[in-house]
Amino acid sequence: MGSSTGHLFRVTTFGESHGRGLGAVVEGCPPGLALDLAALQADLDRRRPGQGALTTPRKERDQVQILSGLFDGRTTGTPIALLFTNEDARSKSYDTVKDLYRPGHADYTYEARYGIRDHRGGGRASARETAARVAAGGIARQWLQATYGIEVVGWVASVAHLDAKVSAETVDRKAVEHSPTRCPDPEAAAAMDALIRETRRQGDTLGGTVSAVARGVPAGWGDPVFDKLEADIAKACLSLPACKGFEIGSGFAGTLMRGSTHNDPFFHDGDRIRTKSNHAGGILGGISSGEHITIRCAFKPVSTHFQTQETVNRAGEAVEFQNEGRHDPCVLPRAVPLVEAAILLTLADHGLRAAAIR
Repeated sequence: MGSSTGHLFRVTTFGESHGRGLGAVVEGCPPGLALDLAALQADLDRRRPGQGALTTPRKERDQVQILSGLFDGRTTGTPIALLFTNEDARSKSYDTVKDLYRPGHADYTYEARYGIRDHRGGGRASARETAARVAAGGIARQWLQATYGIEVVGWVASVAHLDAKVSAETVDRKAVEHSPTRCPDPEAAAAMDALIRETRRQGDTLGGTVSAVARGVPAGWGDPVFDKLEADIAKACLSLPACKGFEIGSGFAGTLMRGSTHNDPFFHDGDRIRTKSNHAGGILGGISSGEHITIRCAFKPVSTHFQTQETVNRAGEAVEFQNEGRHDPCVLPRAVPLVEAAILLTLADHGLRAAAIR
């Protein structure tokens, strides 16, 4: 009912922002994978709150507990249960908005859907839920790397009007992690850092884009017509909190090109067929071509800002309010591992599906 994704590599997440804990159950991970727990925790540390001046000061260690599916450091092929505890929730900060519908949030729509909502930190709609996705994505990352040599790297491509100049061919994790903005372009990163800090001082928030590249994906992954590889990646990315747009390859810029220049010419390169350009973003007809898969996701400004807002309460009365609590002024730096996880989970599922059909 909306909390599970994938067919063969299947992930179900559970938990809320201010509940006792949250986690995930991963089904279908092949047996025998030597799981590097330190690397898994490193993925989680990139997502966790309290990383510095550019993120929310909420302190959560996000130390993952693996309850099942692992024996002597290797996966057994049975469900892997992952669990986190919430250690620094301050629910009282939300008492003033429990009867309001906050603009930009899921307060009204969750109540319309279920007839009840958890107002504490947004409940299930909170980005806190994504810790479980990143943990599951970390397992997918290790299996994809060990089995196919696949590498997925994401980075902040823009914040508001500031755009980075980054090559998807050469960008690496070290360059991304060099700046707290997670932008590997030093000049753009410095400008982004200054803009985020100034916007936070103003009590406001910013949006932007995250780009990512998947290298080493074999040709032949994807199931037309309704399970095209880019369609499933898009769904995974658009299911992330605050994600409002998705592009692959040339994306919307491709609408300004002509077919004679947009097509990617084929050529024979040693033992495989390649394309001279990659406007298609590594996917043709919903199936991977063997070229790098390149995507870009748009994230709206964080809905929780600290300026006065107008809304209505449950009785339909007009009210003014100001948010309280601890929130990110810009979600982009912490969204990078989320986008990577979305891609990794989709690729793991399609990798198993491709192997099963052949």
